[in-house]
Amino acid sequence: MKIIRKARERERQKTFARLERMYREGRYEEVEAGAQALAPASWLGGRPLPQWQRQARVLATGVAVSHGRGHEVLPELEALIAELEPVDPDTHVLRLVVRAHRTVVLIGLERYEEAEAESLDMLRAVTRLAHLTSLARFEVRVLGLLGRALCGRGRHEEAEAIARGNLPRADERSATSLHAVLMRSLNGQGRYEEALAVAGRFTLPLERGNSGLVDLLAGSALLGLGRSGEAREAARRALGDCERHLHPAHPRIREARDLLARVAEERPFD
Repeated sequence: MKIIRKARERERQKTFARLERMYREGRYEEVEAGAQALAPASWLGGRPLPQWQRQARVLATGVAVSHGRGHEVLPELEALIAELEPVDPDTHVLRLVVRAHRTVVLIGLERYEEAEAESLDMLRAVTRLAHLTSLARFEVRVLGLLGRALCGRGRHEEAEAIARGNLPRADERSATSLHAVLMRSLNGQGRYEEALAVAGRFTLPLERGNSGLVDLLAGSALLGLGRSGEAREAARRALGDCERHLHPAHPRIREARDLLARVAEERPFD
């Protein structure tokens, strides 16, 4: 039996590794289907799943959030948070990952006050876990979420400080989020030339979830500078990119459409 269990564990690890590779390749639909096959959603309200199946649910819901279907899986995210009692460091970290996914959804729903509170609480949890496991990359990710929530609340100077203070220690993926926060914060302060300069300094990783991001933020800056024609083109590129690669409900599609509307009305930044 021990040999069989070890063989099954090796097979599960291979499956997770394959799904994670597919996720990086942007194959969201396939990854979600594969993760759901490992742990069907019918567990909700029933007996707790073993840890590896919980990991599969976290992966499936996380992919749905990246795709733009966060509103659909929000109840499942909240159920997962309730189920994942942090009895050990691994489970605590898994729960934090789900909370981060939920925070992304809250931001997309413009529930910025809740997103800020959740981000601050996750940062406190990271500090408490620092002596047990390394969470440096996750901490930077949460700081990016906090910066985004602060931008949503109009606290652009604070968001700028977070982005600038943490970019030096960010890896490529985290840097993308912080650069986006920096551009949003500069746009929000009317510092449009600086926002465009940021856009010209960083290259997005070729990930499906980044679709339309730079064009969207650069378009806002261009509009602020009165360059309406360029802003319109940037907004159209952003919208087309998002519509090709993301779910129709993705919040960035709404943002791109809002930008096009602002261009028509010549309103630089809301």
